Amino acid sequence: MKYKRLVAAVITASFLGMNIMPAACLASTKKVKEKKEKQSNKVIKSKVSEYRFDYVNTDWWKSFDDEYLNDYIIRAIENNHDLKIATLRVEQYHQMTKLEFANQLPQVSGGFSPTGMKLPGSTSTTGMWAFPVVVSYELDLFLKNRDKTRASKKEWEKSKFDERASYIAISSAVGSTYFNIIKADKLIELQKEIIKDRKEIYELMAARNAVGLTSTADMVSANKAYVAATADLADLEKSRTVFLNSLAVLIGESPANISELKRKPYDDSYLVKIPESIPSEVIDQRPDYLAAEKMVEKAGIDVRVAKKEFLPSINLIGLAAFGASSLSQAFNWSSMLGLFGGSAMLNLFTGGKKVANLKLKKNAYEQILHDYYNTNLKAIQEVNDSLVSLKQDDKKYKTNLKVFNLEQEDFKYSEHKYDAGLISYLDLLQRKENLLSLNKQVVSNKIDCNVDYIGLYKATGTKL
Repeated sequence: MKYKRLVAAVITASFLGMNIMPAACLASTKKVKEKKEKQSNKVIKSKVSEYRFDYVNTDWWKSFDDEYLNDYIIRAIENNHDLKIATLRVEQYHQMTKLEFANQLPQVSGGFSPTGMKLPGSTSTTGMWAFPVVVSYELDLFLKNRDKTRASKKEWEKSKFDERASYIAISSAVGSTYFNIIKADKLIELQKEIIKDRKEIYELMAARNAVGLTSTADMVSANKAYVAATADLADLEKSRTVFLNSLAVLIGESPANISELKRKPYDDSYLVKIPESIPSEVIDQRPDYLAAEKMVEKAGIDVRVAKKEFLPSINLIGLAAFGASSLSQAFNWSSMLGLFGGSAMLNLFTGGKKVANLKLKKNAYEQILHDYYNTNLKAIQEVNDSLVSLKQDDKKYKTNLKVFNLEQEDFKYSEHKYDAGLISYLDLLQRKENLLSLNKQVVSNKIDCNVDYIGLYKATGTKL
């Protein structure tokens, strides 16, 4: 009877110990917990501070020979919040992989359970001091838990490729925005000259109309052209402000500081070199392609895990406890209780749950596989489209530049004619406006080539 009471007390204490242990240890572990949280915060900060300059191929950006652009790329890598989130997400999936790995290991619980009890038929109470330790382990005989860990690791690996894609996307956005600002600067400069000329044309028309040399309709038309040019200037200034705001956010700064954003003048901007062709191997290095590949691998593992759910689960459990009515006798060998057991459990009926889960995983695998194929096709399309756009815009730029140079030569002849009194000043202004309009087209074409080149850099995953 005495041993039965002891066994009952110890077993009871072991179950109670599972719940009492955290409360008993709460006060003593509070400082430890705070210390761990501080260490965790330090780890997060250190993860964020690990800038992935290799992801964006900084040497390629130096080919533009623009110190301002290089500085903005670096500032974006260091300060852009989307990139910080992408880096933290990698660490998140890393920890999720560790959680899955923990399921492959034995779980050990221990505690201290002081217990008081009164047995039926007794008029006295008995006190117990118990120190239970429980070990449980799911025997991974069929490697199901190992496969779950491998599937989680695939997600972790995918997150790294997603992080790299984010770096490429942000750096590309910085470069494109920067060149669009340069284009806006030059277009605004040219537009102001056009406005100045159109104002002079309108004033000359008004003066000629006053003496009956020009019709009122021509004067009104000149006034409309002057007003329209002013409206176009407002649109260009608005566009430049939007681009400046975008650049500020991309580099992690407030749009209130856009006046401090420096850039090269258009005339000093670099014209890119166009590659004749792009090797097909670059597709295999694109981060989205590699990420899709990891998801196919994960989906295959998920199907394997779903199949293994039909197999029995094997669990082992062990209990060791010291218990006695006196604390001084608690750790005697005679006060020790030990239990060890195991079980192999197989679900006989789950209402078709496991069959449905297996079909679900197979369906998901097929979808992810098609997404992988589609990613490959889209990658080829993006590279081809970017290369064609660059070549066509370069052809357009060279053609319009040739036309502009011819127009410049023609304008010089017009200036000579004006000096000789062969044409009026009004004719000279109208030809100058035509020259400025052609110059605007050349400016747009040249910057479009740079933007297309950045698009090609992005499409090839920086492998230019």
